[in-house]
Amino acid sequence: MSRYSLSRWWPNTLRSRLFLILFAGLAVAYGLSFSILFAERYMSAKAIMLGTLESDLATSIAVIDRLPAEERPDWLDRLSRGSYRLVLGPGLAGVPDLSGRGKEIADRIEEAAGYKFAVRVEAIPSDGNRLQGHLTLSDGSPLTIDVTPRGVVPLATWLPYVFIAQMVLLILFTWVAVREAVRPLGDLAAAANELDPNKQAPLLIESGPSEVAHAARAFNAMRGRIADYLEERVQILAAISHDLQTPITRMRLRAELADDSAEKDKLVKDLAEIERLVQDGIAYARSSHGNGEKPTRIDLASFIDSIAYDYQDVGKAVSVEGIVQGIAVTKPHSLRRILTNFIDNALKFAGAATISVGKSDEGYFVVTVADHGPGIPDDKLEDAMQPFFRIETSRNRDTGGSGLGLAIAQQLASTIEGSVRLRNQPQGGLAAEVIFR
Repeated sequence: MSRYSLSRWWPNTLRSRLFLILFAGLAVAYGLSFSILFAERYMSAKAIMLGTLESDLATSIAVIDRLPAEERPDWLDRLSRGSYRLVLGPGLAGVPDLSGRGKEIADRIEEAAGYKFAVRVEAIPSDGNRLQGHLTLSDGSPLTIDVTPRGVVPLATWLPYVFIAQMVLLILFTWVAVREAVRPLGDLAAAANELDPNKQAPLLIESGPSEVAHAARAFNAMRGRIADYLEERVQILAAISHDLQTPITRMRLRAELADDSAEKDKLVKDLAEIERLVQDGIAYARSSHGNGEKPTRIDLASFIDSIAYDYQDVGKAVSVEGIVQGIAVTKPHSLRRILTNFIDNALKFAGAATISVGKSDEGYFVVTVADHGPGIPDDKLEDAMQPFFRIETSRNRDTGGSGLGLAIAQQLASTIEGSVRLRNQPQGGLAAEVIFR
């Protein structure tokens, strides 16, 4: 069988492979032990049977040889046993039995007769298990020993059921052992898959066998280092952004004091764009660690209406539809920032935004900000959530933006134990959703 054929039948999971290897090894070892025990008991039982046959035959032949010829028929049944029967006369016609069993029985009969009588053992063709030993008594009378060897049963009838029960227990305990051995790997894989340095997930339990505890400690330490690296990166971003504000402010003041000219207007505009970018950087840095805001109860419908009214008051096309009444326990400032980022993007690319609130089958609130703009290519929906990613690749902030709005929304969503999702609408446009309890 080729290696490829073996790989097709080889289990894919580590649990199945370990179970198969352990069970096969234990089953083979158990089978060898059982076979050795069976062989030993078979040989013992066979030796006892042949020994009994020899001793009983020795007595029977001695008795029948000493009896007068006329009394022998009366003693035949008394001297016969379950495995042989004495018959006066030459017996049936047979063929010489040269098998190992026939020779062994012939040797036993000769030993029983004390080697006083020549014994000829023949098999009866009509019955393969039937043998006849022929000998001549001291007075010349023929005697036939009709032997029907009974099968040697060295094991009790209930022993196979015990064997089956033991195999069931072997399977059960092998499965339990494999499950306990593999479960820490599953926990480690699940923890690695759910790793998010921005969330305070519980640490892996550092208990169990030393190897498992060591792996858990190493994973917890790795997660801590990743969180430290990310925090350091964000702190650097926040520090640079904060320190840039002072020179930018000085440059803007100096530009405003200069004589009016086209170059002055361009410089003031560029400084304003730099300042907005710096402010976005600070906002992203703050959002990655939360702002210490406490969750409070809010009337979600009134909350959404207030956001929409703020935009409508300055002439922005923001409408509300499909509101689900409900009380949410969340961080209102973080939620407001998420929704304003969504609305700002919709206004920038589509000129209008529609807010709706629904509820999922699992009981989560789903706040959607939809527009009828160009949307985002499906293959870039996930990339759009990354910091500084721009769908429009130019450096123009009026078309490309800073690339931090959605990243900030995603960071803030994690602080309210929610998530952000982008999807293109069938009728066109983008729908940005924040999902939370």
